[in-house]
Amino acid sequence: MDYVAMDGEKADKNDLTALFNIGYGLYVVTARDGDKDNGCIVNTVSQVTNTPNRIAVCINKKNLTHDMVAKTGTMNVNCLSTDAPFSVFEHFGFQSGRDVDKIIGEGILRSDNGVAFLGHYINSFMSLKVEQTVDLDTHSMFICSVTEARVITDVETMTYTYYQNNVKPKPETDGKKGWVCKVCGYVYEGEDIPDDFICPLCKHGVADFEPIE
Repeated sequence: MDYVAMDGEKADKNDLTALFNIGYGLYVVTARDGDKDNGCIVNTVSQVTNTPNRIAVCINKKNLTHDMVAKTGTMNVNCLSTDAPFSVFEHFGFQSGRDVDKIIGEGILRSDNGVAFLGHYINSFMSLKVEQTVDLDTHSMFICSVTEARVITDVETMTYTYYQNNVKPKPETDGKKGWVCKVCGYVYEGEDIPDDFICPLCKHGVADFEPIE
């Protein structure tokens, strides 16, 4: 197959699975609006310049955290480490802050900007101030300056590949025909999956489903 891919005539030049080879980390973005705290999972955080330091963070517009960051102009990016269990992804990624309080308790840890940061399963966090917002249709890209940065542990950062291979439960597909969500493992049974189908667990669309082999 590698030889075919190198052939200018025979290669599949619209194989978007190539995007899966882009390296991603996994993060919890936390925000605070008034007395409301919230957080969500994101996988698109990158340092775009270092003089001055600027961090780009992309957040889906459907997330409550997006609206809070857009309103307040502040957030914390919590860098998840490889000891984070699947329950962290369920808690911050598979439910909405509009329905549940994701950050509760007496001992909430806060950075100097007043936003919560996670007390477990992160190796560092950065407090960010939004300097510019870029509209990307379904998402917003927030270009931010760094107001605070702390290293918590030396445990390696959780990558999307590590999550897929070691953290996400293997879906139970034996004897089933249909489609499986690559993000959370939800199984949709049926020959064809509707174009507008949304995963009931992680809320991802059909682009993140693959046929059961």
